[in-house]
This record gives sequence, C-alpha cells and structure tokens, in this order.
Amino acid sequence: MRILLSCGIALLFFTLGLPAQENPGDGPKVRQVLKGSVPDEKLAAKGAKVIVSQKGLEGLWKVWKLEGKAPEVDFKNEIVLVETTRGSRLSLSAKVKDGDLQVIGISTRDLGPGFRFVIGAVSREGVKTVQGKEIAQE
Repeated sequence: MRILLSCGIALLFFTLGLPAQENPGDGPKVRQVLKGSVPDEKLAAKGAKVIVSQKGLEGLWKVWKLEGKAPEVDFKNEIVLVETTRGSRLSLSAKVKDGDLQVIGISTRDLGPGFRFVIGAVSREGVKTVQGKEIAQE
C-alpha cells in the first residue's frame, strides 16, 4: 500500500512539473473534413499536402481515383490540408503561430494495405506560411 501511495504522489509531482501544452483545439477549425481509403499506397506520394485551388483539389481527386466530384471550396478564404497514413485511423487539426499554419496529423500505428486520408479546409485568415513554407499560388 505504501509503494502504491508513493508512486501516486511521485506521479502527481511529476505531472505538476510538466509544462502546459497547447491545446490543438485552439487553432482554426478544420471544416469539410473528408476521410477515406485508397487501396494503392503508392498514390499517397502523388497528393499535395496543401491545396490552394479548385483545380488542385480536382487533380487530387483524379489521381487518387476518388468517387464523385471534388467538393467546392472557397479558395479565396480557405486552404485545403491533406494528411495520409497507412494506419487505420487519422485525425487532422491545425494551429496558427506567428502567421505560420502548423498542420497536426495524428494516426494509429497499425499498418494496413493501401492508405487512409483526411482532407479538410481551414481559414486563410492570419496565415502567411504553412509548415514554415510560403503558400504556393497554384
């Protein structure tokens, strides 16, 4: 019992000593989230991580052979973010720090055939760069 109590107290002090982490939910809201799976994992490398035009989004749709039409996005006000994984689950969030849009993709480590993707649109407001790189025009 003493060992358990000592471990609990040590864990409490360790946790209190950790710096506070930023909440990914504090960033811009990711909307129009689309999730899916593509059987050919080689196609994952052919998709852009940041899409800035309807033409670019339609190109991704075609290369990945996705069903239906690409959704309409207001690219004057939004940027489309794309993340992929071979894991079974994937989530997408973003935050803006000093004008830099930082994309956060969190996935499981259970690898499977093909790849999973998540596509979401975020506001361009206050965004000057994405992941430290200038935003491409096309």
